[in-house]
Amino acid sequence: MKQLTSLFLLLVIAITAGAQTPVQKADALLKAYADQYKFSGTALIAKGDEILLNKGYGYSNAGEKKQNTEASVFQIGSITKQFTAAIILLLEEQGKLSVNDKLSKYFPQFPNGDKITLHHLLTHTSGIYNYTNNAQFMQSGGTKPVDQTTMFSLFLDKPLDFEPGTKYSYSNSGYVLLGYIIEKVTGKPWEQVVRENILKPLQMNQTGFDFTGFKGADKTTGYFSLSEVGSIPAPIIDSTFSYAAGSIYTTASDLLKWERAMAKGKLLKKASWQKAMTPVKEAYGYGLAIDSLHGQQRISHGGGIYGYTSNAMWFPAQDYTIILLSNASSALGKLSNDVAAVLYGKPYTIPEANVEVKLEDAILKQYEGEYALAPNFSITVTFKDGYLYGQATGQPPFQMFAKTEKRFFLKAVPAEVEFFKSEAGKVTEMVLYQNGREMKGQKIK
Repeated sequence: MKQLTSLFLLLVIAITAGAQTPVQKADALLKAYADQYKFSGTALIAKGDEILLNKGYGYSNAGEKKQNTEASVFQIGSITKQFTAAIILLLEEQGKLSVNDKLSKYFPQFPNGDKITLHHLLTHTSGIYNYTNNAQFMQSGGTKPVDQTTMFSLFLDKPLDFEPGTKYSYSNSGYVLLGYIIEKVTGKPWEQVVRENILKPLQMNQTGFDFTGFKGADKTTGYFSLSEVGSIPAPIIDSTFSYAAGSIYTTASDLLKWERAMAKGKLLKKASWQKAMTPVKEAYGYGLAIDSLHGQQRISHGGGIYGYTSNAMWFPAQDYTIILLSNASSALGKLSNDVAAVLYGKPYTIPEANVEVKLEDAILKQYEGEYALAPNFSITVTFKDGYLYGQATGQPPFQMFAKTEKRFFLKAVPAEVEFFKSEAGKVTEMVLYQNGREMKGQKIK
């Protein structure tokens, strides 16, 4: 009788699982990520104008245990570039500029400005140095208001990375320049031009620019790290610093209004939208990436700024839109792709919860040492009281928990490390798995 009952329960579970709709499966996937602190934010899925899912996951404010909701407000970083590109195309339609204009027309003082066009700025093919690569300034000045002179000092006199138009290299500097050009052409602040021509017509009432000054009840706190053992809040990058390259904040619902405008060809002429969605190099158009996923054309862009990540994808053939907005500095690429896999009936993986196993001290001690992952970045592993601790350059030590004899997970941040041995049985290498990336480090001590 007991065996029959167990079989009956298994049958019910199987039937229930099989009966799940794609949206229910996507919700379960997102919840699994959130339960393991691998996603905190709002997720929205729509087919055409119909919203299939719009839900918050994780904490809007971890200290207050405040949950994210569909109304939570996030910074979206580089998704901002779509708005800047659209304004440039709108001004071109109005005969006020051309994407073939030379940069020197607007800024004669700019070196090589006669070689660089607005088209190059829009497509990241200008060769202009990306100012956010200046780590020193990012650490000391990104949170303070900056003027145009200060911004120019970060990239104006840097040599070009390559001859304009010959290669692709992502450059926030190009979009900052586009913002200043918009101001020169219109005589208005970039933010005002975006608000008048995009936000107001689309009734994007929860969208703005100055996140530092935003006081709305649904404002989220951004985190460098958000985990079960604590959190590290991130400072807010000032809107004058991220500017036309990344200063917009919004909700998933508001961002959908923009995505639907693109899908329906609103605000701009058909030819302008076609120009924006035509890839030039490295599958990049005007503020948009154009590629394919699961055999379907995809128009998308991601964003990342201190404490926030974002991803918005539109699949034209089926008119699916997927928007993930997060208030934690975790990569969204794999999760976004897996949500799309759910919708298209493709394989995807639900992350399994880490389960700690106990290892003998002798096994743990063999992993002690320093591992070089980059020229100026290493992780030093030490043993104390039955546990390993990993301390990265410039960071505090984090406790490591064994999941197998050679693979360990961290609770403080969503990361894992794995150790490898030579044929002689000596530990020679570590691999750090974090944010969808793998970093190898040779043991040097």
